[in-house]
Amino acid sequence: MKKQIIPNIVVLTVTFIIGVIASIDFLKMRQPDELYPSVSLTKTGALSDYFQGIKGTSGDTRIYYFDSGKPGASVLLLGGTHPNEPAGFITAALMVENIHVISGRVLIIPQACQSGFTCTDPFEGYPQFFTVETQSGKRKFRFGSRVSNPLDQWPDPLVYFQYPSGQKLSGFETRNLNRNYPGRPDGTFTEKVAFAIMNLIKKENIDLAFDLHEAAPEIPIINAIVYHEKGEEIALTAVLNLESEGLRYSPELSPKNFHGLSHREWGDRTQVVPFLMETSNPIQGRLRGRTNAKLILKGVSKEYKQAQESGAFRIVYEPSGEPLKRRVGRHLQGFLAIIDAYNELHEDKQVKVDNLPGYSDLMKNDVGNYLR
Repeated sequence: MKKQIIPNIVVLTVTFIIGVIASIDFLKMRQPDELYPSVSLTKTGALSDYFQGIKGTSGDTRIYYFDSGKPGASVLLLGGTHPNEPAGFITAALMVENIHVISGRVLIIPQACQSGFTCTDPFEGYPQFFTVETQSGKRKFRFGSRVSNPLDQWPDPLVYFQYPSGQKLSGFETRNLNRNYPGRPDGTFTEKVAFAIMNLIKKENIDLAFDLHEAAPEIPIINAIVYHEKGEEIALTAVLNLESEGLRYSPELSPKNFHGLSHREWGDRTQVVPFLMETSNPIQGRLRGRTNAKLILKGVSKEYKQAQESGAFRIVYEPSGEPLKRRVGRHLQGFLAIIDAYNELHEDKQVKVDNLPGYSDLMKNDVGNYLR
């Protein structure tokens, strides 16, 4: 009997230690990444300021306000709508830490789907974190899930009926923030987050809005600027200007029959002119091979290179890789081009920003050079 007690105590002790370590690791996933705003920050708020129904939940998230104090347009930028698309979040973070607004104002939500940053997608083998080298040391950032954490909203239905269109989608999409606009105050957890963002756009009289995304190299809409029809002139002007700078972006008109997305619902239901941008990110693809933090940062996949060279697939992938710096650089250059195009058409209500690096700056100096 005594011989059995000691091994049992050892097993229980080891189990307890493993449980404590797992609990600490789990709680770390609930801590939002720390950002260090530029001196131009005028205030920090919360998404729950626009809908109290998400206060105290992981649907609430920080908003950074940069107001020049001079007349001009109001701009909203979202990163982290899909937390497994890191270039959107890192672009927003980089802007928070560097932007200077000369006229008008810019509001930035780096982690729009805060809940999705608290978990990863099951069976994908994704890393929980990735590390960026900066001038003052390493910074660790969360890599999350495409959708809200199931601990915040569960179970998924077999079929998701998007509100209010009734459009049928996979049940998984019920937790996808970019399928839940315009949202509703008495809806699901994710619908409430979408509702709060819609309220922000309306109450702050946002003129121009951006939603930053990434997608697998085999997805048709890659390196694209998706625009609502009321922003067509701005989008086409920006694409032409980017082309003259040696950067190719595909202009894509938002489908009128695809409901729940930011570029459709924001434009249909508010005064804002919305844009969504996509970059090519191998870690999201089905052919990606080994999945780790290095793939997030370097974007090098021999499997995608082989697939591209075979000619059997339509793939948007640079043979040298799709590093984070290129993807962030494309988002920043696209943002700046759209801002310039907007200003050309709105001389009486402009927004002007500086101190943001462009594509060539990112390619030369890398992302960490611009993170504090």
